[in-house]
Amino acid sequence: MIPIKNEREIAIMRQAGKITAAARALAGEMVKPGATTAQIDKAVHDFIVSHGATPSFLNYAGFPASACISVNNTVIHGIPDSRVLKEGDIVSVDVGAKWKGFHGDCAATFACGEISQAAQRLIDVTKQSFFEGVKFARQGLRVSDISHAVQTYVEANGYSVVRAFIGHGVGQNLHEEPEVPNFGSPGRGPRLVRGMTLAIEPMVNAGTHEVRILADKWTTVTADGKLSAHYENTVLITDGEPEILTVAEGL
Repeated sequence: MIPIKNEREIAIMRQAGKITAAARALAGEMVKPGATTAQIDKAVHDFIVSHGATPSFLNYAGFPASACISVNNTVIHGIPDSRVLKEGDIVSVDVGAKWKGFHGDCAATFACGEISQAAQRLIDVTKQSFFEGVKFARQGLRVSDISHAVQTYVEANGYSVVRAFIGHGVGQNLHEEPEVPNFGSPGRGPRLVRGMTLAIEPMVNAGTHEVRILADKWTTVTADGKLSAHYENTVLITDGEPEILTVAEGL
């Protein structure tokens, strides 16, 4: 059953999205050589709480932090710790905030100081693949129309989309129906209708799409050790243009 949000719930999700997006922006500003991932996580936690919200990820299925911070070849679910960021790293930060019973969810990959042209291109293509997909987040189309657009753009640029993890609905639960893969044929899956809210999140690898999960049962890395990037927003299906809810403006 795919939850359809009413106008009251959408208004709450807009505010949850603003808090979440602002936390993501704060984390991005902190991505500098010498910072630790634990410092960034604490700042994200404190920011979310200071705005009357709750970090969605903290203790979710046992996850021990408020942000997933994934460096270089870590795809997703990196656990913040004492690791010191270095010049040239790329750092993916995934954050969620729950406000008045509804979640916002977003992510982005940030450059730590000066990075290689190849790393910057991976970040740029990953972000643009989200926007290629969101063009199809329209009432009457199907979920896999989004998926196909993401995959087509990513692969045309010589990269691969992660298949083991996918996007999802988001609302009162952090993960809801429907599943939103970043790959697949168009014209399949549930039909999009006004009031659906989706977390669309391309995870893009420089090499193979294959990943492996480390012994901590969270940290997910590329199977070949090559770089990975991540970009995500919470998106509302309307009767016209899709609305990105995870924007920090007006907080």
